[in-house]
Amino acid sequence: MIVLNVTYHCHPGMRDAFLHSIQSEGIDAASRAEDGNAQYEYFLPALGGDRLLLLEKWRDADVLTAHTRQAHFARLGELKAQYVRETVIEKYVSEA
Repeated sequence: MIVLNVTYHCHPGMRDAFLHSIQSEGIDAASRAEDGNAQYEYFLPALGGDRLLLLEKWRDADVLTAHTRQAHFARLGELKAQYVRETVIEKYVSEA
């Protein structure tokens, strides 16, 4: 299993609008519905701020690669260009 911790550092005051756009356009739901997805969930930091955490779990590298070729993945990139100043991705491989 491949686990991704994706931290979006949003432009000041833009985090909630970014998350709303993701949800209203169904990007999160479409990603969860993909074959091989075990988890795709957004979290807000307890202390607020402009960060947004996405936790993703994928069955293997092939399904993760297929995910990056989806239209909703491309749309997320467009939204990031509007709302996000930096993205930090931590990738882990798990046997669980």
